[in-house]
Amino acid sequence: MPREKKYHVYIMASKSRVLYVGVTGFLTPRVLQHKTAQFKGFTRRYNITRLVYFEVFQYVDNAIARETEIKRWRREKKVALIVALNPTWEDLAADWTEPVPAAKADSSLRSE
Repeated sequence: MPREKKYHVYIMASKSRVLYVGVTGFLTPRVLQHKTAQFKGFTRRYNITRLVYFEVFQYVDNAIARETEIKRWRREKKVALIVALNPTWEDLAADWTEPVPAAKADSSLRSE
């Protein structure tokens, strides 16, 4: 039986709390790409390596719509979203060196 596909809207932050909002179908590898600075540009320039928030979606269209919604928000609203579920801005992927079991990733933050 094929595994159900999941999509994630995520917020990464630097230690100085510069934010990046993204969407992906493969959260663990994508976060590890950010952590290892595999992408040129904004996230590498500002050392954005800490996963501070994510949501899980069943449908890609819903994930893209949510990412677009969050990207349009003012910084204060994005910060409030993070603080509501991760008040200390912990790196939710601090120990991710290989795929994280879905139960651990899904249990701490809200889903669709």
